[in-house]
Amino acid sequence: MRIAILSPIAWRTPPKHYGPWEQMASNLAEGLVNKGFDVTLFATKNSITSGKLDGVIDDGYEEDRQVDAKVAECLHISNLMEKASKFDLIHNHFDFLPLSYSRLIKTPLITTIHGFSSPKIIPVYKKYNSNTHYVSISNSDRSTELNYLATVYNGINVADFKFNNHPEDYLVYFGRIHPDKGTAEAIEIAQKSKRNLIISGLIQDGNYFKEKVEPFLNEQIKYVGNSDPVGRNNILGKAAALLHPINFNEPFGLSIAEAMMCGTPVIAFNKGSMSELIKDQETGFLVNTVDEALEALQNLHKIKRENCRKWSQSQFSRNKMVSDYIDCYNQILAD
Repeated sequence: MRIAILSPIAWRTPPKHYGPWEQMASNLAEGLVNKGFDVTLFATKNSITSGKLDGVIDDGYEEDRQVDAKVAECLHISNLMEKASKFDLIHNHFDFLPLSYSRLIKTPLITTIHGFSSPKIIPVYKKYNSNTHYVSISNSDRSTELNYLATVYNGINVADFKFNNHPEDYLVYFGRIHPDKGTAEAIEIAQKSKRNLIISGLIQDGNYFKEKVEPFLNEQIKYVGNSDPVGRNNILGKAAALLHPINFNEPFGLSIAEAMMCGTPVIAFNKGSMSELIKDQETGFLVNTVDEALEALQNLHKIKRENCRKWSQSQFSRNKMVSDYIDCYNQILAD
């Protein structure tokens, strides 16, 4: 089976630091190659894959601000679509823009919807509901106006995350620095619990960082920047718990799967997909307020870290994701 995987081009695939959609496109491509599929990854030219690489943009537009994002996206998407006949199936990880080509090509198109940036984009998905195939990344992140082929959870490479059954005493916040992600709430939890906190992530909202994060940085609360894969494994694996006090209905939450893969339990505000990712009282705690998070911290000793690892392996491994997508491919081609 000849498969084209269309990755975003904000960042390299796989990303050096941040880039969850690019990371999932990479994980899927590598997993399919390992299964013997003929895979071409359409991504930036500096991307890395064990399959074939096809690109027209040197670097991601978030890494090279001289690149016009819209021009780059147009050249990138059209490059694949003009070669569509070479493939048995196209797997789109690039949101809704590629759908506009779907009635101009004969190759089946499957799209993983990595979340809705706004309800305003749903009409585009609705327009192509009947001739393309949609996959959600959680059951909670579905529009009632769309038809779905399946839900396939994001999958990570188990070997990239080392199990640690002897953590240190600090807490960790790992994710974008943005009001939606609850960085300020994580700081409040750390302050009230008198626990050390390590913050790692891309500063997406500069004003929020300056007003709600930077003034509170000290020996207890440290910001270590945007961690690379090695740093991520160390920070998450050595933590007593990951704090994830989100303020929006998050469609997935990759850091949760990654933390649990290291054996680290997660304390998260119960919004969006959190109840699908976390087994409450077994791999972490689903809470609704800062005070409830503080209470959960008192009960961390009840969580067995090996259970976190086993759960993440069973639900969020790359192998499971690849297998689930192969089932989708076979269903599409059989139809």
